[in-house]
Amino acid sequence: MKKPNIIIIAHNIRSLYNVGSIFRTCDAIGAEKLYLAGYTASPKEQPLRLAKTALGAEMAVPWEKKIILAPTLHELKKQGYEIIGLEKTKTTSMDFRKWRPKDKVAIILGNEVRGISAHIQKSCDKIIHLPMLGDKESLNVSVAFGAIGYYIISKA
Repeated sequence: MKKPNIIIIAHNIRSLYNVGSIFRTCDAIGAEKLYLAGYTASPKEQPLRLAKTALGAEMAVPWEKKIILAPTLHELKKQGYEIIGLEKTKTTSMDFRKWRPKDKVAIILGNEVRGISAHIQKSCDKIIHLPMLGDKESLNVSVAFGAIGYYIISKA
């Protein structure tokens, strides 16, 4: 399996358990880097609670804290990354199965309740979602990331 060029941006994730799980999935799929953006906690801020689910992945995955996201998105675009929001919207998101990842992908994961803000969505090249068959509109953010992460590496 070829190691893909994937960067993950966890923006305003409030649950430390989700952040720990995102670290583990980043490690599993060989992500280049994880940006902890907005108020998403970092291993430096919450080392014990985050480590409970990260199980060491917080030491294996390169990460960086970013309070303001716009400059990072601008820089990633300059470096040739396709910026993808993982978010279900009424009009702009597409079924992930219709999307073919480019060689360099940056995935934005949003807040567990509010999702990715409209302002950040405007910076995305595409917004993708996982279709739901049940009554709920979405999966847990870390679970959804796991599905998309493995989809991306299956296409590399």
